Amino acid sequence: MRVPGKKKPQRIAPPGISARLSAHIALEADADGSIVASFDGYSVGLGKFSPGVVDRMHELRTGLAIASLAAGRTADQEIDVLVRRLARRGLLEYRFGHGRAGRDQVVIEPQIPDYWPQAPKLGNQDVIALSRFAYLRRRGKEMVLESPRAGALFRICDPKIASALALLSAPQKLSRFRRQPGFPGTELLALLVGCQILFKLEAANGDGLRASEGDDNLVLWDFHDLLFHARSTEGRQANPLGGLYPYAGLIPPQPAVRPRWPGKKIDLRKVSATPSEAPSSFARLLHERHSTRDFDDTQPITLAELARFLDSAARIQAKWKDKADLGNGGPEVSYAARPYPSGGGAYELEFYLAVANCEGLARGFYHYDADRHALAQIGVQAPELEAQLAAAEFAMGAAAAPQILITIAARFGRVSWKYSSVAYSLILKDVGVLLQTLYMMATDMGLGGCAIGTNNIDLFAKMTGLEFHVEGPVGQFALGRGSKPGLADEPPRGQGSLD
Repeated sequence: MRVPGKKKPQRIAPPGISARLSAHIALEADADGSIVASFDGYSVGLGKFSPGVVDRMHELRTGLAIASLAAGRTADQEIDVLVRRLARRGLLEYRFGHGRAGRDQVVIEPQIPDYWPQAPKLGNQDVIALSRFAYLRRRGKEMVLESPRAGALFRICDPKIASALALLSAPQKLSRFRRQPGFPGTELLALLVGCQILFKLEAANGDGLRASEGDDNLVLWDFHDLLFHARSTEGRQANPLGGLYPYAGLIPPQPAVRPRWPGKKIDLRKVSATPSEAPSSFARLLHERHSTRDFDDTQPITLAELARFLDSAARIQAKWKDKADLGNGGPEVSYAARPYPSGGGAYELEFYLAVANCEGLARGFYHYDADRHALAQIGVQAPELEAQLAAAEFAMGAAAAPQILITIAARFGRVSWKYSSVAYSLILKDVGVLLQTLYMMATDMGLGGCAIGTNNIDLFAKMTGLEFHVEGPVGQFALGRGSKPGLADEPPRGQGSLD
């Protein structure tokens, strides 16, 4: 008789990553093979495909393994084209787990339209750590791991993974981390490194602290400031944005005028100016100021008017240097004053102009050199310029794009080098006073203007080639010749205009 041998333990395939449709997306195919994605009352054409792809497209509801998409066969290459087009439009999510029928361990939700999972190679000698910008939070009944630096967030379905990742608050060598209980697997760690939620430490600087992660510009950011910048703008998040009235059915709107405080009142009307006294020119400007959303493209703003506007509202007036007030002799700091106030005299704000219609100036994208009082043209792709102008048109609820769209960008390090905890707050205060300055100047010149509350930081980064944490948009202002007089109390019509 043969002695039965020991059964070999069954090998379990490592978890893999699959692409699948987001829950609110539906795919439909026409008789000619055209595939359309439908969502929230909108539809997007994805092109024509063979019958085999039309048959397989329904597998995207449960997930298609990314590793199999470009396996060399024609059908796989064609489905890969479909998946890539869906990914570019932000219509996919990615599941990480065992097989189609297995339970999700992690679901990756893109936060930028063209996100695609990246998994850099990790070796046993690599040392990894959690980014100081990474955070785990509750969202509804789920736990999500995210970072303002990441192109996607990770929905954690297995709580053991969250526990294991917490160990990476201190740098860990991968060979040692593998032996920890609940090790989440090299594949998942690589995906997190690709999203900058984890980072690899260089051998020369292995403490995992602030200076270990990223460039000098990133060192200057506090966690809450970078998070607020990324989550209060477009481009690096997938959350609903703008005037959507999310609490209209839950809470009544607050009154425009605050309920009066009880107690004795002092009536200031008795000591105010009499009606016979003429208001000052500045007081008239304040009362005449209004937002203009419609512009007269038959009589566009001229280059001479634009030059005068920039000269009066934004040109550098004086430059000097002084020692930083560190008490014991700090480094020399340069300053450049402009016509509006700025916290700490930083004057960190820059103007980038998307010109659609200006007499004497070619359509394009420009930076305003406030020192030389000059415009420097920046070469951008036409679709990027159109996208920026179209977004402003939508935000204002206007019939057409503004003649000139001024994007106000901040050189963040100019403020955060000095100020801790309040740096981003100071920048937004500077934007507020600058917007009022632009309104006053436009009103004085008989031009129209409108402050816009949204901007796309990822699109700006693509147009300028600047990293979003180095220099990025913090405000926008539409400028041109108004088509008709506006009303100071006219309600905003768009999703993101400020007045």
